[in-house]
Amino acid sequence: MSPAILGMGNPLLDISADVTQETYDKYGLLPGNAILAEEKHMPLYAELAAKPDVKYIAGGATQNSIRVAQWMLQEPNMTAYIGCIGSDKFGAALTDACKQDGVLAKYMVDASAPTGTCAVTILDKERSLTTNLSAANNYKVSHLQQAENLAVLEGAKVVYSAGFFITVSPESMEVASQAMLKSGGAYCMNLSAPFIVQVPPFRAVLEKLLPACDYLFGNETEAQAYAEAVGWDTTDVEFIAIRLSLVPMAGNKPNRKVVITQGAEPTIVAIKGKVTKYPVNQLSKEQLVDTNGAGDAFVGGFLAALIKGKDVAASCKAGSYAASIVIQHSGCTYPAKPDYTI
Repeated sequence: MSPAILGMGNPLLDISADVTQETYDKYGLLPGNAILAEEKHMPLYAELAAKPDVKYIAGGATQNSIRVAQWMLQEPNMTAYIGCIGSDKFGAALTDACKQDGVLAKYMVDASAPTGTCAVTILDKERSLTTNLSAANNYKVSHLQQAENLAVLEGAKVVYSAGFFITVSPESMEVASQAMLKSGGAYCMNLSAPFIVQVPPFRAVLEKLLPACDYLFGNETEAQAYAEAVGWDTTDVEFIAIRLSLVPMAGNKPNRKVVITQGAEPTIVAIKGKVTKYPVNQLSKEQLVDTNGAGDAFVGGFLAALIKGKDVAASCKAGSYAASIVIQHSGCTYPAKPDYTI
């Protein structure tokens, strides 16, 4: 049986550790932000690796969401994931992690580059992400078009990519969105980071894909960055979500659902110009361990409920639960089984 949910993105090994303000200042990092590494950031990875509390965790935004969806579903063969890794120990670690989690990993392996890594710098329970894509940057649409991978794509009911994949293989996202348009499956994307919407060529890809996008996820910062980039002259997240929900759909697709999370504040969902707010699970400050992966976990829980035929309200509830569990753990990790039935 073909997996119901397919994720396509940038597989990364998270190198995660607590740091001081001095580290943030040294590398120009901002809490809650996500950036691509430049030359000046390269020493950061070795610095984190040398820390006694360093953790190595399977990461990458899309891969996080797919692993969480599989965890929420607790059924074999429900999820698959596509991306590019290197032929090295980090790549092997990611392959093992997917296997243990029950995710079907259809990695492209590129021996010419190391597996991508993400420096997860945690300061006062907030995280900043600095990504060195390496092999993840080398994914090619030709891999997706191989018969066995195309079969996984065409058999999926839901396909999801974080916006970060726009920087790597927009051609693959185009193929996937068109496949869902043809099959009637749901194509889902995430704004993912302010730079995705601020850099004109990346935003152009997002806007090209939007008519085929059934579910668009993001957080309030990313939504506001989009509005600023396109000159909407507003920071009203509800208004921004409404505008994005009204971009015309391709073919006979139903109306797009725009889902904007706001941390501890209610999640905003805009459909056909109408906004509904859904509460999120509240935690005390003492319960928080780190916010890394919270948005990814929300999407994972949401997609797990969606594939079970649940409505937006139930999907938001499942997403909120998943996020509330992940932020009580270091990185995008969770207990053996969820205390939640979809």
